[in-house]
Amino acid sequence: MKTNLTTSPILRQLLIPMIDKSRYQKQIQEIQIVRIRSGALNQQEDFVAVEAPLQISIRHKPMTITMRTPGDDVALALGFIFTEGLIADYNAIADVIQEDENTINIIPEEGYTIAAESVDRNFYSTSSCGVCGKSSIDAIAAKSKYIPPSKIVHVSADALTSLQDKLLTVQSAFELTGGLHACALFSLDGKYLYHSEDVGRHNALDKLIGHALMAGRLPLDEHVLLLSGRASFELIQKASMAGIAIIASVGAPSSLAVDLAITNDLTLVGFLKKTGFNVYAGEKRVV
Repeated sequence: MKTNLTTSPILRQLLIPMIDKSRYQKQIQEIQIVRIRSGALNQQEDFVAVEAPLQISIRHKPMTITMRTPGDDVALALGFIFTEGLIADYNAIADVIQEDENTINIIPEEGYTIAAESVDRNFYSTSSCGVCGKSSIDAIAAKSKYIPPSKIVHVSADALTSLQDKLLTVQSAFELTGGLHACALFSLDGKYLYHSEDVGRHNALDKLIGHALMAGRLPLDEHVLLLSGRASFELIQKASMAGIAIIASVGAPSSLAVDLAITNDLTLVGFLKKTGFNVYAGEKRVV
């Protein structure tokens, strides 16, 4: 079994020099800290997750600023406008330009209008909030053409309980910082396919969905989504937009997340561990 390095400080310090930190230079920052254990004090290096603003513009008109972990910014921007219901597919996009390290400019196809003001979020969104800036409750829920799910799919309990260890084997930036959320995509039989990480859980999911959008892989109706933390409303909303019918979270779901999963006929699993889990909605898909 893979050890979670964030729960083993001694092992973590031994392995840090062995990890290629250059692979994660945009995601992590090296700092000096004072560690106090059992009354003993020592100085050592440690790593924190980078949080920086990203401005998303439509034809050079600023639409929103979100606090995120740098990396996969194009996927994040595209995933964001898709899960907000501003585009239906990737064919609406003529070009995506990373103008600088903190600015993405999206150019729609000629004749296609993306109404930035319709997002009701024309100011900054924190890394902890995926719906900050929404002007009303009605504006929170976007409609998905993939809901309710049309395909009949199932996942076994054994496949679900294997997912967390599989995510830990690839979530290296999390191991260095303990501060990044992750979401991962698996096949119905539990095979790892892809994952994204970010200081904001909603950004991590937008990155994953953005990659699927660019690859022409939507809807993701034959996959399982794993969330490394709790299942909140905005994550179920974004998964709905991508047509994901089975969502599993390591943490607890919120009441609104459960309500939305039931309304959209999704399967929602919470408190996922190797020993079991809770099913809050859509138990028909769990074998």
